[in-house]
This record gives sequence, C-alpha cells and structure tokens, in this order.
Amino acid sequence: MTRQYFRPLPQTDAVRPETALPLAGSKRVWFDHVVALSRDAAPEILPAMALPDDALASLTAPRDRLCGLDMTQPQLMGVLNTTPDSFSDGGQHNVPDAAAAHARTMLDEGATILDIGGESTRPGAAFVPPEEEAARTVPVIETLRGAGIKAPISIDTRKAQVARAALAAGADLLNDVSAMTFEPEMADLARSAGAPICLMHAQGDPKTMQENPSYQNVLLDVFDFLEARIAVAEAAGIARSNIIVDPGIGFGKTQAHNLTLLQGLSLFHGLGCAILLGVSRKRFIGAIGAQPDPQRRAPGSVAIALGALVQGVQIIRAHDIEAHAQAFALWRAVQDQQQDA
Repeated sequence: MTRQYFRPLPQTDAVRPETALPLAGSKRVWFDHVVALSRDAAPEILPAMALPDDALASLTAPRDRLCGLDMTQPQLMGVLNTTPDSFSDGGQHNVPDAAAAHARTMLDEGATILDIGGESTRPGAAFVPPEEEAARTVPVIETLRGAGIKAPISIDTRKAQVARAALAAGADLLNDVSAMTFEPEMADLARSAGAPICLMHAQGDPKTMQENPSYQNVLLDVFDFLEARIAVAEAAGIARSNIIVDPGIGFGKTQAHNLTLLQGLSLFHGLGCAILLGVSRKRFIGAIGAQPDPQRRAPGSVAIALGALVQGVQIIRAHDIEAHAQAFALWRAVQDQQQDA
C-alpha cells in the first residue's frame, strides 16, 4: 500500500471552526484540514479528523520544553560563528572576548538561545580538525558561563569530540548538521548527557553538497531521511522529546528545492518533534532579493522567518536578532489581538 504523508494547512485567524486543532500545541496556529501526499498520486485535501489517531497525535501534541524554553511559543536562536571563513560573518567573532560580547548583544536584542559554531558549513568549506574547532568554541562558552550568562547554548558541530568538550564547558544542546551520520557516536553522547539534539538534513558534506543536488521528491525525501535519523536516535536511547529536526535549507539543495521545502514546512510536524529553521542570510535570499551582500539580507531573512511562524515552526536560527525580534513581537501582537477581539 502506498504510504501517505499528511501536511497540515495552517491557519492563524481568530475565527476558528469547532474542528480546529492546535498545530503542535501552538497557541496561535491551528488547522482543520491536511493535504495527503504520496509518491504516486495527486495531492488530496482531507479533513483533519479523518486522519489515523497516531498521525493526528503527532501533528497536534504540544512539544515538550527544551532547555527550559516553551515550544508553544516561537524561539529565536542567535548565530555565533567563531570561524574565520563563514559566509556572512567570518572573522568577526573568532576571538573569545569579541564573540562573548556579540553573544551578550544578541541576548539583549531578544535571542533566547545561542548557537556557537567553529566550523564553517558554507558550500565548499574545508574540514576543520576537531582540536581546532574546539579551540575556537570552548573558550567562548567558558567566557559566557563565567560571566553568568544563563541562556541555553547550542554547540553547532558534527564531531563528538567537540560536542563533548562544549558540554563540559556549559553547552546545553547539540546541533548536528549531519544528523549523526558523520560521527555516529554523537547519539551515545547525547543520550548519556541527556542533551537535546537537532538532526539536520544535508545531501553531501559542505565541501561538495552544492554539486548538482537531486531528489525524487525533495519534501518527502527530506521527511523520510529525518524520520530514519529519529529512529536511529531513539534506538540509541534518546527520547523523541529531546529531538529537534531541521530540513537543512541550502544544504545540498537548489533554489527550487529550498522553496519547495519552505512551502511545505508544516509537513515536518508529522515527525512529532520541534522544528528548527535556519535560512538567515542564505544565498537563495540574495538571489531572489537581488542582494549580493549577505549582511544586507535581513529583510529577506525576516520574511522567510515570518512565513515559518505561520507554519508553526518553533525555533528560528538567525544572525540579525534585532530585526527578527521586532518582527516576531509584531506578529505575536497581531495574532493575540485577533484572539482577544
């Protein structure tokens, strides 16, 4: 029998029918219909109540708090690259004191999580040895914790050695762009530490990922990959409530692939995990928005982020925190005013 995938059709209007269901426990986003997708049939719109119980539960159940943060509200993850060669901010924060100062600024502007990385994952980026990557990131984490910063810190790495050192320094969350395929021991580390882990889809590694990426059906292929990686994580003893998924915009995808994934983001709620989206300043935003300078892509980045909030995405990873936080505050105000009207 051909498998069906169910993509909820999100709504945010204050007027809700009796059949309205919360999308992943969201306080603002709901649905009452889904699009049934398969690999060999045309899409079909169905009432949500026609879904199997397990599918409906995955789409509606509130996600557990992660690192103390409420997943029924959108959270803003600030990007802190301690690399000399990241695509938009390389070399700006690769000294611990400068990195820590920027982290404090992002928190003041509204970030609720910090994501610290020491290896560029831009297309064509070279491999960084784990000792060098840890030397870039661990001192920053130690500086922040030593200064009394309590906000959750994510270590953006695919290497267990780096992740282990970061956790020991005070990091709370693992963000693995390889979804534990680069170093499978990341699963045991996450389990033993009890740390949440973000599993991201990527086709190929950073050095080669943009060399003619191809898919049979990018939306369903990415869903299947993430579903399989969740199964690996659970088999290793990681609770699903401690797993975050990321469709990996720009990681082995063309512009058309990226746009298809963004249009269909709500599908990934069917995995029963919180969703993280990282699109900030990426190349396709510059291409569509006619802005070659990555540091001037905040408007396009915010536009995509707001569209993701409408689809119930829980965590937005961004560089331009002030712009995103202001936009999120306005979005929340409009939605809450509707609900009180």
